[in-house]
Amino acid sequence: MSSELSIVLQELPGPFLVLGIFLPVTLLLFLLIAYFRIKLMEVDEELSQISDRQNKYSPSLYRRMRRR
Repeated sequence: MSSELSIVLQELPGPFLVLGIFLPVTLLLFLLIAYFRIKLMEVDEELSQISDRQNKYSPSLYRRMRRR
């Protein structure tokens, strides 16, 4: 197995490995990280808006429920 791998690595030129395999995989990983970071920021913003609404309305709801 190791002899087959060494033969393949000897036959493939270095720039092909870097530009054809390493660079696209690295760029794809960076793209995925950026995508999930944007989605996480959107969810954080939605959660903060929900908590703001709950903090704004919960005291009055609590008072109404308490009066009954």
